[in-house]
Amino acid sequence: DPLNNGHVSVGSYILQPNQPAFMVHPSGTQSNIANDSTVTVVFGTERFDQGNNFSGNTFTAPVTGKYQLNVAIAWNQLDTAASYYRVDINTSNDIYYNYLAPEFSGDTPDSYYYTMAHSVLADMDAADTAWITVRTSDGTAQADIQADSYFSGYLVC
Repeated sequence: DPLNNGHVSVGSYILQPNQPAFMVHPSGTQSNIANDSTVTVVFGTERFDQGNNFSGNTFTAPVTGKYQLNVAIAWNQLDTAASYYRVDINTSNDIYYNYLAPEFSGDTPDSYYYTMAHSVLADMDAADTAWITVRTSDGTAQADIQADSYFSGYLVC
């Protein structure tokens, strides 16, 4: 209905089926993440993509506004010799960093599972894009990104 911008009242709730929203996750493991380089996370499976604004690992804002963006990267086989692991929410306007700088002792075994979660309320203009990258430093390129990782977002206002 053009008079109410697609809003639907259900009892005391208002649904906004035209509001941009998405949730994606990898379709498989992204193995042996390269050290000392920025690597784009591959999100091959859409849980939902309301408005069809997610494509090719990238969300494109259909309208100017504030977008809530969330990511959780499920790591496997973190190398204890690494100086840091980083998960970045990239937008056309800025990069939002999240660091893990582990302090391992010399005899600590490599960690098999670790999840890094990160979120931001980002300003985006129409046609701006958002995507996720990771970066590791030092150690062995053995860390994997698991399929239970995810990237989600929606237009807030």
